[in-house]
Amino acid sequence: MQDVREALYVGSRSDGALIRRPMSPHLQVYKMRLSMFLSISNRITGVVATGGSALGVFWLAALAKGPKSFASARKVTGNPLGQFVLFGWIFSLVWHTVGGLRHFIWDAGHRYDKKELNEDGPVALGVIAGVGVTLATSLLGISCCRARRRAKLLKKAS
Repeated sequence: MQDVREALYVGSRSDGALIRRPMSPHLQVYKMRLSMFLSISNRITGVVATGGSALGVFWLAALAKGPKSFASARKVTGNPLGQFVLFGWIFSLVWHTVGGLRHFIWDAGHRYDKKELNEDGPVALGVIAGVGVTLATSLLGISCCRARRRAKLLKKAS
């Protein structure tokens, strides 16, 4: 064997005889298409969404712990970097949900022809962008309104 990768081609038949197995083509062989990108990114956003969910559990635990702990958690989520992380979490959840729905439809045996796959990719991106922006904007708007209301209450109290 002149190359270490050659060892990956070695296999054996059921009678124990050694054979040279074919290797599956990999990303270097295929031309990257939108549907491939969406499928790969669906897995990546699943990991990101899981990490963000851990942050959500931290936030809920701070809420359950009491006002002092929750105030420190609100400082983190009110910080611009914290809000950027929250928006990233929102988009990863939306992306993973839409990607999961596409995979569910494929698993049911529908929309799996090349033409349909290529048609559904841009639609999925549009849905992801629309839902993600709407959800993030809504949550930011609610947060701003609550901050103003809190500021007015504090101003009245002083």
